[in-house]
Amino acid sequence: MHCKVYIKRFESLKAMLVFSILFLLLSNAVTLRRDKSILFSRVSIVILLYCILFANNSLYMSSIDRGIGIYSGLFHMTTITQIFHIFIFLVSAIILQLTAFYPRRVWSEKYSSLNKIMLYNFVYYRSKIINKKGEQFKIIEYPLIMLFIITGSVFLISTSDLVSIFLSIELQSYGLYLLSTLYRNSELATSAGLTYFLLGGLSSCFILLGTSLLYSNSGLTNLDGLYIITSLSDIASSEGISYWYKNDYINMSLLILSVGFLFKISAAPFHFWSPDVYDSIPTVVTTFVAIVAKISILIFLLELVHYTSNSLFSMEFSWTSSLLTSSLLSLIIGTIAGLTQFRIKKLFAYSTISHLGFILLALTINSIESIQAFIFYLMQYSLSNLNAFIILISVGFSLYCFVNDNKEYEELGDKNNSPIQLISQIKGFFYINPVLSLSFAITIFSFVGIPPLIGFFAKQMVLSAALDMGYIFITLVAILTSVISAVYYLNIVKQIFFDQSEYIVNPELLNIDIHGNITRKDALIEKLTFNYKNIILSSYLTISISIMTLIILLFIFMPQEWLSMANILALILFNP
Repeated sequence: MHCKVYIKRFESLKAMLVFSILFLLLSNAVTLRRDKSILFSRVSIVILLYCILFANNSLYMSSIDRGIGIYSGLFHMTTITQIFHIFIFLVSAIILQLTAFYPRRVWSEKYSSLNKIMLYNFVYYRSKIINKKGEQFKIIEYPLIMLFIITGSVFLISTSDLVSIFLSIELQSYGLYLLSTLYRNSELATSAGLTYFLLGGLSSCFILLGTSLLYSNSGLTNLDGLYIITSLSDIASSEGISYWYKNDYINMSLLILSVGFLFKISAAPFHFWSPDVYDSIPTVVTTFVAIVAKISILIFLLELVHYTSNSLFSMEFSWTSSLLTSSLLSLIIGTIAGLTQFRIKKLFAYSTISHLGFILLALTINSIESIQAFIFYLMQYSLSNLNAFIILISVGFSLYCFVNDNKEYEELGDKNNSPIQLISQIKGFFYINPVLSLSFAITIFSFVGIPPLIGFFAKQMVLSAALDMGYIFITLVAILTSVISAVYYLNIVKQIFFDQSEYIVNPELLNIDIHGNITRKDALIEKLTFNYKNIILSSYLTISISIMTLIILLFIFMPQEWLSMANILALILFNP
């Protein structure tokens, strides 16, 4: 009875996403107003919150040991998959806020109390000064494509068949290609999206080849059957139980499969496409591409590594050696190449590659401690990276009232969609917005791994697990690269806090008075006059940044919930 209930809930979750996409498609077809994108983004946030409720209701499967399979074994449902479904829905809902609300608002001390905000309306003029419409507020397909990608991510996390692996990863990838090229007026984004498509297609060929070889060797498409065959590999080779099964063959097949997925997450040495793509596409899109696309693939690799690596450790060669090699190269390349970067999104791309080295290291070790570290590191880094990108976007919004005479900034392309492209553009930003600068510094210190921030504990857990399993050399490399990476991280902090700002208030705004009306039920209450100093960041930006910054900063005072969840998930995986 309980099993049937959970299956229905899981199917309801999938149906919710699919029907939401269909309804948004129909609404896109009948509307003629391009500003409906804001409404669609808000509807998508409600959809994701509803999906979180569905996933949470089916989270506790006390009567089921290892989860349940649905759709004839194409997908499976476990505690780990449900937790990361919720996590992806939550992260995506936060990202969708960037296109669901205007970035700036007018602040009036007299009408800022909670009861007045609820009872009164503020109608103002010269709205372009307050909310200049960027391209992200005009594209109604944006939330729709994001739901396609999220659906592919959810399927990939829950996949348990070679066929559903390829379908899920392609559903996610095609959405990412479209999302990258969605800004049709941006030549840079179109070029980057085309590069992403071509190299993504190449990586899909590796995945398809790997799955084809696995099927040709085992005759199975279901991963559970593959795991069973793999666990019997030693017996098969010693007693000749299965003459058609070759250990090296399946190792090579999984190696080719892993190459395709390492391409997708831009881990070294298959990272070369990501810095240019991340830098060229709009920052709003980069926020989604750099975070959500990696979570689903890494969680899929978690189960694949766990169920295929243990029985192969006794052999001379294991396909997980490719992940360890990629971890080592990601640590080195992500750190060394980041030292020469002056474009901030390229720097974040190499930072992601470096952190992937820690994540892949924890994944390859495959012990209870390392899987706990893997889960914790993946979740905390996703939130920290999300906070960094949202702050970067907010910096661009907060500089709207300022001008800069630097000719280098005037020559930057696609400034409307990516206002902050160079590290030097945030020089002296502390003197413009001290609180936002402090939040940015805290997030960067967490990337470095400075105690007592959350990033320190994540790195410490990974390095501790690696030392316990005897990975001394790569642990020393990880420590050394963490120290070296502090150079380019702290350079950002230095420019924000210690360099002189080159920005001045736009002279055209100094003598402009903006007029607005306070109304209640369409009745005029009062006329207000304000200037550019009353224009501040919207509440959704400030609240989101504040919450994530406090999580990063105050983790030491509330570590039990996060660590206990990661520990429980690791124990569930090892002790089904």
